[in-house]
Amino acid sequence: MARIKKDFQIVPISAFLLLVFCSSCGAQLLRMCKFDSIYQLGDSIADTGNLIIESSLGAATPCSRLPYGETYFNNPTGRCSNGLLMIDYVAWEARLPYLNPYLKNGLDFSHGVNFAVSGATALPTSVLAARGVITPFTNSSLDVQLDWMSSFFNATDHAEEVKDALFLVGEIGGNDFNNAFLQGKTIEEAKSFVPDVVQAISHAVRRVIQYGAQRVVVPGNFPIGCLPIYLTAFETNNITSAYDEFNCLKDFNDFAEYFNERLQHAIEDLRNENPDTVIVYADYYTAFKWLFRDAFFLGFDPGSLVKACCGVGGEYNFDGARFCGTPGVQACPDPDKLVSWDGIHLTQKAYTLIARRIIHDILPHLHCYA
Repeated sequence: MARIKKDFQIVPISAFLLLVFCSSCGAQLLRMCKFDSIYQLGDSIADTGNLIIESSLGAATPCSRLPYGETYFNNPTGRCSNGLLMIDYVAWEARLPYLNPYLKNGLDFSHGVNFAVSGATALPTSVLAARGVITPFTNSSLDVQLDWMSSFFNATDHAEEVKDALFLVGEIGGNDFNNAFLQGKTIEEAKSFVPDVVQAISHAVRRVIQYGAQRVVVPGNFPIGCLPIYLTAFETNNITSAYDEFNCLKDFNDFAEYFNERLQHAIEDLRNENPDTVIVYADYYTAFKWLFRDAFFLGFDPGSLVKACCGVGGEYNFDGARFCGTPGVQACPDPDKLVSWDGIHLTQKAYTLIARRIIHDILPHLHCYA
């Protein structure tokens, strides 16, 4: 417990914090873009229900059970949080309905579709398996989601909507690395995957541009060394050199930055290839770290930043054998005080604040004019 930092220096409130606390300042900023629809590719950071519909295995995963969904929906929806995700907040900001999961029949897709699947990877599962990495929950990798998107557009007349749509390609790729690390791959081995993961994301951006996308957002990865699942799996007594000022594992955060930098280089290449398309990088890494830096002002418990709200055991309240959603594992009384929901995913409050910051950051680059 000694590594949990109890004392946080109080610093002046930043201009962005003032924006966060001003209820009217940040209200529905995306409305000026006049998006007709949103199309989302990705993994559990954005899945609003595809995994639990896709298969019996998916339906048995923890995100299909309470306390997932308890805060906003009062029941589980397949969202891997206690409530809303970032994509929900993005839709609200754009004055659009929450996105329905593609695999749920009979729903309204007139304002967009969510193709994201929890556990999905950027690389095909067969490619990862050939490298000794097993994908446990789904085969619906990025290429499968793109095929779904193609089928959707071919079956419906959405040509006009696509021109005024927002496309989100990710976050995706995180599970390629999560699975690799948690199955024993070294950081150097994971780095060898990076060019192929970046290429898969670049290919996805090219495909959505072929479908008519004019505004595409491509998020990077979070600082994974701050997640309780990593802190538990790779805990070390080498306190001085292994952990940063937020008690996060430096090597894994450095890896996330390594990946994000290469993804940004690829995005720059895509911009040069497609000068008439707006392609924007969403800096999830910096937005996440902001929650830690300004935890006190944002209403989080500074002493619990690397603890899971829903979990059990150990310094980080996380045990992979007794995951959130399994019998006997309860959520904390006030999820709004914590950043991490279940040791892997974030709380509704954390996601909402990150989404708000991301929108604030990317809006000038989307070239939307009211």
